[in-house]
Amino acid sequence: MNIGIIGPAKSGKTTIFNALTGQAAETADYDTGKVEPNRGVVTVLDDRVDRLSEMYKPKKTVHAVIEFLDFVGVTQGAAKGGLFSGEGMALIKTADALVAVLRNFPSEALDAQFGPPDPARDLETLDTELALDDLIVAEKRLERIRADHLRGKKTAASQGEEKLMAAVVEALGEGRPVRSLELGADEKKILQGFRFLTAKPVLAILNSGEGNYGRGGIPGAGYPVIEFAGKFEMELAGLDEADRAGFMADLGIAESARARLTRFAYEMLGYISFFTVGEDEVRAWTLRKGRSAVDAAGVIHSDLARGFIRAECFTVQDLLTLGSEKAVKDKGLFRLEGKEYSVQDGDILHIRFSL
Repeated sequence: MNIGIIGPAKSGKTTIFNALTGQAAETADYDTGKVEPNRGVVTVLDDRVDRLSEMYKPKKTVHAVIEFLDFVGVTQGAAKGGLFSGEGMALIKTADALVAVLRNFPSEALDAQFGPPDPARDLETLDTELALDDLIVAEKRLERIRADHLRGKKTAASQGEEKLMAAVVEALGEGRPVRSLELGADEKKILQGFRFLTAKPVLAILNSGEGNYGRGGIPGAGYPVIEFAGKFEMELAGLDEADRAGFMADLGIAESARARLTRFAYEMLGYISFFTVGEDEVRAWTLRKGRSAVDAAGVIHSDLARGFIRAECFTVQDLLTLGSEKAVKDKGLFRLEGKEYSVQDGDILHIRFSL
């Protein structure tokens, strides 16, 4: 899973990125016209992985990870190679989900340059820019399809895509994101290739100061919202565990930014973890909720998906409760599942395949 961090320049995106990843990326504006994002990988803490590792004593234990991509500030614009230039947009389209960081802290210098903090305004600006890029892509595709039809290149598939693109254009023109459309499986498959920005799940981070933390909000955000005291969280990331706990208690923060956003991302973006186990390796894998056993096989390796036969399946909870795979089988809790099985959080899978 990779999550793109976007937001206005000076909203504290890179501060949040540093708090999440423990890095020390430059927190000034991108004065050099840099487009390539800062990248950082965060381990998803899951005690189930540790307990499975204790049981199997594997050569390698691998937790799930989230890659965070800290993109250039929006207000630099296309002329400087900013987020919404062609190059910047191509990069952001690779993200599985987006986190919108919105400034909610006072600063005389920033107020003079950008105006006082207004998270709702900034979120509306981001929504507009994302929707505009999607609308341009959809309109161009629709024009091309209709031009092909005029030249006699009309098929059932092209007519279906024309109808779909017309629906996308209509929704975006009415201010509705692509994610709001009710689509069938085939339609979703067609849209995947376009990587529409408003089809991506979005979380909003209200980046507050220490003085106003816990008193903010984003009226009518339309997205799940989580509040951070970004600068404070970044400073916490550099402290040892004992000092960190004390300072967090003073501000009323129960968990670190990293722990909160990781859990929030899983819950709100609809991700689950499944596991593979053995003497060589115990590993957690990330999968979208509702995806099938063959999708899970593809996450592990494309060959497993291509040659999928069955998935041997049992749950981590049953295994930890009963103490061994043999005990799980003896209790009749070991299952064989087919391609369409919907993988559940906590499933342990072994893929049978043949090429």
